[in-house]
Amino acid sequence: MSFAADVKSELCRQARVRDCCAKAECCGILLFAKQFSARGVVFSTEHRETARLLSELLTAQTQAVTEISAKMTRRRGHPVTTAVTVPYEEDRQRILQFFGYTGKEVTMHINRAVLQKECCTAAFLRGVFLSCGTVTNPEKEYHLEFVVPYMNLAKDLQQLLAGREELALQPAVTNRKGNFIVYIKGSEGIENLLTYMGAVNAAMAFMQVKMLKEVRNQINRKTNFETANIDKTVSASAKQIEAIEAIMRSVGLHQLPADLQELAALRYENPEMSLRELGEKLSEPISRSGVNHRLRRILEFAESAGKKG
Repeated sequence: MSFAADVKSELCRQARVRDCCAKAECCGILLFAKQFSARGVVFSTEHRETARLLSELLTAQTQAVTEISAKMTRRRGHPVTTAVTVPYEEDRQRILQFFGYTGKEVTMHINRAVLQKECCTAAFLRGVFLSCGTVTNPEKEYHLEFVVPYMNLAKDLQQLLAGREELALQPAVTNRKGNFIVYIKGSEGIENLLTYMGAVNAAMAFMQVKMLKEVRNQINRKTNFETANIDKTVSASAKQIEAIEAIMRSVGLHQLPADLQELAALRYENPEMSLRELGEKLSEPISRSGVNHRLRRILEFAESAGKKG
């Protein structure tokens, strides 16, 4: 199963103890479904648990007769689509009225009267996610979206999400292949929304993956930094060894100033040592910056000796 399917399964397992919340959740599923009108109430999904949940909620709240069917496909590995329909017109009319609609709406909007309490808003958003939402595996990226069929409905959802200040969401809307996509980027907002809807385990899993990625990135940055430093040190050491060998061939190390002779010999014998280690090995230890200064003088001496030669 995908990460999004796991989230939906967790949401389907939520206890529904308040009638107002059950109504709000059911409304969220239907309003964002394939069809929600007097001509037809049709909800299609690849998540069978959501289909069963909708059928149970509808029957419990409106006593409507529902039909569940599965559409098979010849393509191997392609998920089976499960559809929930309401075959009788009188049932469809009763459902529409129950949620505050007439069936004659030119464009659909969220009926705020269904969101009586804070808990109802969370239940409604849970229903919307079950209906048209998906979330990317956090191993890949931080992205949660709702695929909405109508522009006004998408704007209503955007405003509803943005209005929950405690969630710190910044939902945006874009168009993709005739649908309107309400999406959220950023791990913190997605974690907050998953928790708010009731997918606490999914939110924790999301957080753990994010933390693991952050630790991994820190280790990679540190490793890259250390590798770069090693490369830099090796390159500098090679230049210093080359300069010392040039001095040895031309005039000899004894021609170096006294304070440089010991360091030149030490560097030549220990090309892998860091500047700090070289400073500590001298008969009179000096600082890293002191070693660096003396090595620059050795390079300058080598260049000068080369010109004279």
